[in-house]
Amino acid sequence: MAITIDPRPTYFGDRMIVTGTFAAGDNAVDLSDMLASIDFAGVNFAGILAETPITDTGGTDAVQSVLFHPQTRIDGTTIRIATGLADGTLADTAATQSGTFLAIGRRS
Repeated sequence: MAITIDPRPTYFGDRMIVTGTFAAGDNAVDLSDMLASIDFAGVNFAGILAETPITDTGGTDAVQSVLFHPQTRIDGTTIRIATGLADGTLADTAATQSGTFLAIGRRS
């Protein structure tokens, strides 16, 4: 796990914006030392997204290449990085690439 939190967060009132980076293999960013709650969180992978081939279910058996962007879930004061799957579910799998994160929340 190689989570890095930028040393200078931004404050506005009782809110804080926290940014940082995560490494490939990370699936959670714990911000409990800085935030009492998270209102918004987002992640971006640093590289190009890999395409996932899926088969058309309409009877043509055509294969389509689809890009599934990383998904972000808020779990209390933790950002969960999830991988989108072809059936629309989320898997709590480790990030396939390194990237950046941003969270806005109530400071503790």
